[in-house]
Amino acid sequence: MPQTTQTYANHVRYHAPYHFFLTPVLTIYLGWTIAKLGKAPTWDNLFSLLIAISLIVLMALIRIYALRVQDRIIRLEERLRYQQVLTPELAAKASQMPTRFIVALRFASDQELPGLVQRVLAGEFTKGAEAKRAIQSWRADYLRV
Repeated sequence: MPQTTQTYANHVRYHAPYHFFLTPVLTIYLGWTIAKLGKAPTWDNLFSLLIAISLIVLMALIRIYALRVQDRIIRLEERLRYQQVLTPELAAKASQMPTRFIVALRFASDQELPGLVQRVLAGEFTKGAEAKRAIQSWRADYLRV
C-alpha cells in the first residue's frame, strides 16, 4: 500500500509500463512511419502506417476495456455498500445513479455518503469530478489501475 494518504489531489494513478513505455514507444513509431511514408510512399510504408495506427487503437481499447470492467466492479461493490450504509429508499435511488457518480462517490466515507448521494440525486452535480471534489472525508482506493 502506498505510504502517502490518498486525496483528490493525488488519487490519479499511472501505470508505468502503459503510460511511460507503451504509449511513448507507439507514438514515436507512429511518427516514424508517417515520416517514412512521406519520404517514400510505398505500399510497405503504407502498411507500416496501418500497423502503427492499429497498435495505437488496440492499446487504447485495452485501456478502455480494463477501466470499464473496473467501473462495473465498483458499481457492484458500491451497490452492496449502499445496502449497508443508506436507507433502503436512498439505496434504491443511489443504485440508479449514472456510473460516473457511483465511481466518484466510492471515495466518500460512510458518514458522508448519504448527504452526497442526496446532492447527486438533487442534480447539484453534473460531472463525477464535481461530486468527487465535494468529498470532505476521503476513503482511499489504492487498487484502481
